[in-house]
Amino acid sequence: NQIKKLTKKSSDKGLNQKEKQKLTDAQTEFKSKRKDVQEKLIKFSTRIPVFMYLTDYREQTLRDVITKIESDLFKKVTGLKISDFELLTNIGVFNSALRNDAVYKFRRYEDASLEYAGGMDKHNSDNIGLYDTVIKKDTPIFVSEN
Repeated sequence: NQIKKLTKKSSDKGLNQKEKQKLTDAQTEFKSKRKDVQEKLIKFSTRIPVFMYLTDYREQTLRDVITKIESDLFKKVTGLKISDFELLTNIGVFNSALRNDAVYKFRRYEDASLEYAGGMDKHNSDNIGLYDTVIKKDTPIFVSEN
């Protein structure tokens, strides 16, 4: 907001030296915060499959497992604090439908690999927790293969 005001003023009548410095500082801070959010998102994206593999709470939503059940494991694996995860969630970074689809696909491939490894089924539940919802294991759902 401060950046917009100063930019508008600079195009209208110009800025004095102090205002120019203030604009530069505000732009630098904005870029820094944006880069921080991007880094946190990359860290989350690359490490969340490891977290999902390590947790045994497949019948709970991933969001609940992260924020309520295994927050310490989440921090160890991803390096992110729960407040970082909640920040990313609150600013609308995660599309729930896409996250649910991604978690479903991960669970499906994980199950297939466990069966291939000798029928190891340590998850004997009728429910599958997705990102922010839970479905019955035998629920037919459309999953895009893209």
